[in-house]
Formats: sequence, structure tokens, C-alpha cells
Amino acid sequence: MSWGEFPFFAIPAALCWLLAGIGACRHQTGPRACVYIAHSAMVVGLVLFAVFIALFWQTLSRPPLRTMGETRLWYAFFMAGVGYFVWCRWRYAWMLLLSALVASVFIAINLLKPEIHSIALRPALQSFFFIPHVIIYIIAYALFGATTLAACVLLVRRKQGQDSDELLAFIDNIVHVGFGFLALGLLLGAVWAKEAWGHYWSWDPKEALAFVTGAAWLVYIHLRHRGLKSNAVIWALPISFILLLLGWFGTALFPGSSLHLYS
Repeated sequence: MSWGEFPFFAIPAALCWLLAGIGACRHQTGPRACVYIAHSAMVVGLVLFAVFIALFWQTLSRPPLRTMGETRLWYAFFMAGVGYFVWCRWRYAWMLLLSALVASVFIAINLLKPEIHSIALRPALQSFFFIPHVIIYIIAYALFGATTLAACVLLVRRKQGQDSDELLAFIDNIVHVGFGFLALGLLLGAVWAKEAWGHYWSWDPKEALAFVTGAAWLVYIHLRHRGLKSNAVIWALPISFILLLLGWFGTALFPGSSLHLYS
């Protein structure tokens, strides 16, 4: 399975996810059949995407986690999965639709900007820690993406004068879970760095931004544990997510050599 076959899996998957999001939203005002359509379409889309990842992994003879395009591949999958889980657990249909839109954007970027996916892995990447470190981090990113979407919805609802305590509690839950994944990924990365380069931490651009990102989410958690819930506190979530994206995509823009460039 080569990258050339990606559109034949990705486009149908994205259409299924969008159909699921629309069906879930229609279920709130339309026929009950919409919920069955949403479940079916979501599962079909996730299976299609998972099949491509598995076959692509087999073709490369390595996990597709090395290049920026490959990390976007996983993010689209996990973002859709998180949206589906949230809908099943909390019945937030808007989260399913928004997550599907975000996942589709990442798919579109990969379609418009294909990358060369060579089989070779650098020696530092030939480690047990490579797969769990990257996958756990991307799951954390997907969870934080969901909280950012929820924060935007919360701010809109507050502007409209609607009650928001239930949504705020949901955001807190997902932030805590996301931070748990982020911390675990950070610890695995430190152990991996010790194995690969002889030290746990070197403060290169990627590591410095990882520290800043983790600190930003901790600021939100600290403010919420103090009982604060103003709009200024909620704005900490999109700001933290911007820092996360900067660490993910913007490492190459900073001066100095980084051991974490996707190349």
C-alpha cells in the first residue's frame, strides 16, 4: 500500500465522518434513524482509515510516524475517534461534527501536500520507545483539540447567556485525561532520549516548546482547581493549543539545530 492510494481511503473516510456528524446533529431535531446512520458512518470511516494505516505500515516496514504528513495521518484518525467517543459518552453531537471537520482538514492538507515516505529510519528512531511516545503524544493532541473546540462552544454559549456548567465540567475531565497522556508521552520521550543521546533533556527547540505547552495546560488546571471559571480562564485553552501547534509544526522555524525535526 503506497501513499498514492491514500485518497481512495481518506476521502471516503472523511465523507463518512462528516455524514456521521450531520446525522448526529439532525438526530436532535429529526428522525431517530439519523443516529443509526451516524454510528454506521463513523465506524465505517474509522475502519477505512485504520486499514490504510495498517497496510501503509506493512508497506513501509516501519510505523508511519516519522514525517509530518504521517503524524497528520494519525491525528486525523484520533481526532475523529475522540469526537465519536465524546458523542457516545456525553451526546455532544456538535463535537462529533466539529471533530470530523478538523480531521477532514488534516486529511485535505495531506492530500494537497503529499510527502516522500522512505522506508529508512534513523538509528535514534529504531527504539522501542518510538511508537508509544509518538502515538501517546498524538492522542493527547487530539484530546486537547477536542477541549479547544469545546472551549470555543462554551464561549459562544456564554455570550448567548446559556448555562454552561455541564460543558465546563466536561472540558475539565478531558483536559485532565489529555494532560495525563501528555505527561506519559513526555516521560517516555525523556527515557528514549537518554537511550538515544545519553541525556534525558537538552532544551532544544522541540523540548523547550514541549515544556511551555505542558506548563500552559497546567496553568488552566491550576486556575480551575482554584474555582475560577471566567472567560479569561477559558481562553487559556485555545492559547495553550496554539502553543501545542507551534511545538508540533513550528520547530523548524526556530534557529538552532533540533534533534526532533520531522525529516
